[in-house]
Amino acid sequence: MSWQADSAQVLTEEGLEQLLRVLRQRGYRTLGPTLHEGVIGYDEIASVQDLPCGWTDEQSGGHYRLRRREDRALFGYAVGPHSWKQFLHPPREPLWSARRDGETLQVRCEPPGEHRLALIGVRACELRAIAIQDRVLLGTAPGDPHYRARRADTFIVAVNCAVAGGTCFCASMHAGPSLAGGFDLALTELTAAASSAFVLQAGTSSGRAVLAEIAHRAATDAEIAAARAVVQHTAEHMGRKMPSDDLPQVLLRNLEHPRWSEVADRCLACGNCTMVCPTCFCTTAEDSSDLAGQETTRTQRWDSCFTVDFAHLHGGSVRQSTRSRYRQWMTHKLATWHQQFGSSGCVGCGRCITWCPVGIDITEEVTAIRASEPT
Repeated sequence: MSWQADSAQVLTEEGLEQLLRVLRQRGYRTLGPTLHEGVIGYDEIASVQDLPCGWTDEQSGGHYRLRRREDRALFGYAVGPHSWKQFLHPPREPLWSARRDGETLQVRCEPPGEHRLALIGVRACELRAIAIQDRVLLGTAPGDPHYRARRADTFIVAVNCAVAGGTCFCASMHAGPSLAGGFDLALTELTAAASSAFVLQAGTSSGRAVLAEIAHRAATDAEIAAARAVVQHTAEHMGRKMPSDDLPQVLLRNLEHPRWSEVADRCLACGNCTMVCPTCFCTTAEDSSDLAGQETTRTQRWDSCFTVDFAHLHGGSVRQSTRSRYRQWMTHKLATWHQQFGSSGCVGCGRCITWCPVGIDITEEVTAIRASEPT
């Protein structure tokens, strides 16, 4: 991220409170990080008091724990199990319903509805994930109308990462930790024992309009330097590294590598990695009817390439083994996604490593396959 001395501003905690108030007054549903059931997840927030003040997370393969920080940082954590995908591309989406009224059949398509979402605390890797989902769900006409309606008026307050989680590898995926665009307002938290201040920049006209309604002041050279140092420190302390430069070619050369069988022996095919991934987009459709047979509803819900039924065609599943399903997920995410959508499907957030029950590490699998090739 490039901080410009003539545009960088400083916001206090009181100013952040004012920002949330202004967004709600403009009709936005303000969503941000909050403590919930032992994790830092995303939910509706009304004030700064709802943020995870003074908390951070400890992550490794198959391990996630919250612990207290020594300061009152509001965004002093990496990422939790939930991504912003749950709001933009929700787990369940009603599509249409049909009702029989005598001899008449009435079909009603569920409209996209009105959605004004303000996402507070979006990290660089998550911004990249949203951009990837935009290409997937809107890149080909007509696109997903429900997703389009939610994205049309989404206000994003992004945050530069001050903490690299134990499973983060966004730097090697060129997806963070520094923000590179796609936000309306961008914050970098400068923590202190008593409170925090935020170096802020506006990225859009909407961001500048909101900024004009909240208290702020120009940032000093020292504050801008401190903000740069925060991001630099995070980039230098990544928990993992993914060798990504020629990754598609490496994986596609090794579709029969014995490593696929080795990882399949550990994999539970539970689909956790796809559920927590911020870019996975696979869905299926469910039909349900009432007991009287008068009304039926079709609902779209998330699905996973780890389920046997997802690859079911006439005659059975084309990917019956865990080995084939794990290979499909990893080679699609890291290799053939480039052919479909012009980029990797991985943003290096590390969620798939943290939330795998047996701690399978995608960076470790890639490294093992690459190391086996002759030099």
